[in-house]
Amino acid sequence: MLARQSVARLASQTAAPSGARNMATLRELETRLKSVRNIEKITKSMKMIASTKLAKAQRAMQNGKQYGLAGQEVFQQSKAEGEEAPKKKLYLVISSDKGLCGGVHSAVSKFTRRELAAGDAQSPVMIVGDKSKAQLSRAVSGNLALTFNQIGRDVPTFADASAVADLILKSGVEWDAVEIVYNKFVSAISYEATSIVVPGESTFKETSGFKAYEMEDEVTRDLAEFSLANAIYAALTEGHAAEQSSRRNAMDNASKNASDMIGSLQMQYNRGRQAAITNELVDIITGASAL
Repeated sequence: MLARQSVARLASQTAAPSGARNMATLRELETRLKSVRNIEKITKSMKMIASTKLAKAQRAMQNGKQYGLAGQEVFQQSKAEGEEAPKKKLYLVISSDKGLCGGVHSAVSKFTRRELAAGDAQSPVMIVGDKSKAQLSRAVSGNLALTFNQIGRDVPTFADASAVADLILKSGVEWDAVEIVYNKFVSAISYEATSIVVPGESTFKETSGFKAYEMEDEVTRDLAEFSLANAIYAALTEGHAAEQSSRRNAMDNASKNASDMIGSLQMQYNRGRQAAITNELVDIITGASAL
């Protein structure tokens, strides 16, 4: 009888720490499950918001493309074959102030570094958006002429593009052409970094198409300014559409990953709970058999 009681006390003493560990693990799993479920709700909501904004951004992009194509056609038709490319380039990088959108900002930053390495490494650089500014500030610290933020916080407008163009023209930086680096919207699930070159006033004057006519200086200057604003507007709207598309895809992937993690944690929780119940049953049976 005494031997049975001693065995029962020993079994209960060894089982207690194990049961406490199981309960602590279950509480940790419950906390993690709650956190991941909350994150899943947030990412799903952000995906829905991005989907709504994407439809709006695509409509604005179609309008912006018309501006950009019209400006490019004017220069291409006035330029004769064999004419030299602009010598002094100013790089304008189009990004935004917001994150959680995949590699959108990294794509234009890498493209800019490649362009600078392939061309004149001392070319001035201007950046729209805090994200690419943070990525390029070290690489092009000596070239950084001007930065912009809070541009196109919603859908970019022609007024935003005109403000950027006006500040570029008043910056005092000398250039023959502006190379605008932005993300081209390929489809709802893909984009690619690319660039367009916008000639300056001096380049317009040197083209054979414009030399054929006598024009006042104001006409050429106004045309160059308007062409730059058009191109910036087209790049802003297309970059914004690519950003919203990438953000929607990023939130969709995050929601799927959260769902997978919830399933894994739920399975661990069920196994831990089953083990805790089994241990409790073993304790009860052991105690009953000791009586």
